[in-house]
Formats: sequence, C-alpha cells, structure tokens
Amino acid sequence: MQKLADEIKVNLKNRPFPLGTSKWNKIEHRLFSYISKNWQGKPLINREIVLNLIGSTKTKKGLSMTAVLDKNEYKTGIKVTDKKLSQVNLKGDNFHPEWNYTVIHN
Repeated sequence: MQKLADEIKVNLKNRPFPLGTSKWNKIEHRLFSYISKNWQGKPLINREIVLNLIGSTKTKKGLSMTAVLDKNEYKTGIKVTDKKLSQVNLKGDNFHPEWNYTVIHN
C-alpha cells in the first residue's frame, strides 16, 4: 500500500469492518439479501454458477454488482518484520486504529 500511495501521490485510507460485522455495511447488507433470493434453490456446483448468480443480482432500485474470480495464488504465512512495518507511513484513526488507518504518501 505504501508503494501504491507513493506512486499515485494519494493517501490511502483503510477502513474494513471486522469479521462478522457486514451488517454495519449498509450496501453489502442490502445486496446479500438479494443475492440469497436470486440463488435460492439453485445448486452452487461450481464457481462460474456462483459468479453468474451474483453478477445477475439487482435490487428494485437498480443497485447491481459485479463478481470476478481471482485466480491468483497468494502466499500465506508471510511475516512482516518490525523493520519493514516501520517503513510504512501509517497514521491510525481515533476509532480502532488497529483496523482503521491511513497510509500517507511520501
């Protein structure tokens, strides 16, 4: 994120909702109910079916979504050293700075 912030010369804000709290995200909460209705009773036998059902979901007011399968493989168990983390220009927010922070561009 630091590299991207520096390249585009923009501060990047990170404000994820903690696991299990998607109900706080009003748009996500609204869309999930429509997705559930859309694929009700349909067997989810492969990823293509899931993506198509999500992508064809729309609310009554026209809110729609796009779903794309990310086929990239990502390394797991990567440890970020204190030295590497100190190179990121982070500013924690007042509310839960462990989750919400800004990466300041250099």
